[in-house]
Amino acid sequence: MIDPSITELMQKDWNARAQEDANFYVAFGRRDQDMEEFFSTAIEVIRGLEWELKRIPAKNPRARRALEIGCGPGRLMRPMSRHFGEIHGIDVSDEMIRRARENLQGIPHAHPHHTSGCDLAPFADESFDFIYSYAVFQHIPSFDVVMNYLREAHRVLKPGGLLRVQINGLPQTAKVYDTWSGVRISADQVREFSREYKMQLLALEGVDTQYMWTTMLKAQHSESHGPARIRRITNAHSSEPVAPTRGVYSSITLWMENFPRACDLNNLRVTLGGREAFACYIGPRESDGLQQLNVMLPPMSETGLLPITLESNGAALCPPSTIRVIPPGPQVPRVIALSDGINLMSGTRIITGIIKATIEETGDPSTFQAWIDGWPVKNIDIFCADPLPPRYEINFEPPDGIDPGTYQLVMQLQNRRLAPISIEIT
Repeated sequence: MIDPSITELMQKDWNARAQEDANFYVAFGRRDQDMEEFFSTAIEVIRGLEWELKRIPAKNPRARRALEIGCGPGRLMRPMSRHFGEIHGIDVSDEMIRRARENLQGIPHAHPHHTSGCDLAPFADESFDFIYSYAVFQHIPSFDVVMNYLREAHRVLKPGGLLRVQINGLPQTAKVYDTWSGVRISADQVREFSREYKMQLLALEGVDTQYMWTTMLKAQHSESHGPARIRRITNAHSSEPVAPTRGVYSSITLWMENFPRACDLNNLRVTLGGREAFACYIGPRESDGLQQLNVMLPPMSETGLLPITLESNGAALCPPSTIRVIPPGPQVPRVIALSDGINLMSGTRIITGIIKATIEETGDPSTFQAWIDGWPVKNIDIFCADPLPPRYEINFEPPDGIDPGTYQLVMQLQNRRLAPISIEIT
């Protein structure tokens, strides 16, 4: 039973955000975005969703129906509408839905709906081919509401239908969550749901991060197939047949031939050098019949030519193969992004008095120091965004009394001083 006070609070808070600056709270880019810029912020998300559509090919895409959970003002619905004959979106905020109707004018097959905020009650069983959601569940303060949405998605998906959703997979850090910093759902809880509802688990990416994605297919396929085998193995980030033991490149892609359609991440076991690795993504079948299986290397110190084995439900899936594993290179801290801490699209123009640096490959982020024209920054806050590379987001403020102008920002980690970056403080 869902506590109605939770959905009432969700509606109240998101109506207020929509009235204040809907585009900012939906896209996290910056305040007062124009509509062209707002819709441009969805490009990468749309590419990812379109890639997943390869899993449900249709002779006539216009016969397919889609549903977005948490559609907001229609940022994703508008571009996704080109792939479907009918697309629906729901949102707990009636103000967001009002804006979505304005933004979707001229697309007669796009239908936004104001709903309860906890279910898919307006829709019939087995009525959708594709259901997706992005940056929605991470703002829901209730575990029960998120799980009910997943159960409801299972109900309204057609057999063979696809669910692709983003979930906050960060570790639990609070006893109470609100409508901005929502509840966290672990990878194990996603696995448990997929097993209980017999959803084929095809992707579990970004585990232990705020942006954990999962893909599930309703009902498993059963078909005869030839003997499975590993055609080739490459690094997941390149075509090179090698991977280091740790770091951002410590993952591989197995290109599979005759990969069983019923195989999923729950019944698959991959070992590397006798250690269990983490299979995180089974790709759609390509035109040549191959499928990619992405695997993250386990913690290990062994290097050399190591054996890889695959099992499904405890039985060998294919003959073993090998991959060359090499020692990692030295960790060299590098800044991959620097921006205003709130208006992320403002680049190095600091508007709100908070600076955000995203840094990879640092062994000890607690040693972070920074200076603006020689003056030390203040209120340093460090957040692990992804434990794999590893990647940290470090927020800090300029020194007191600094005037508007252009300055040199210098950052240091351990004994390594990074190249200066020119910033403008307004």
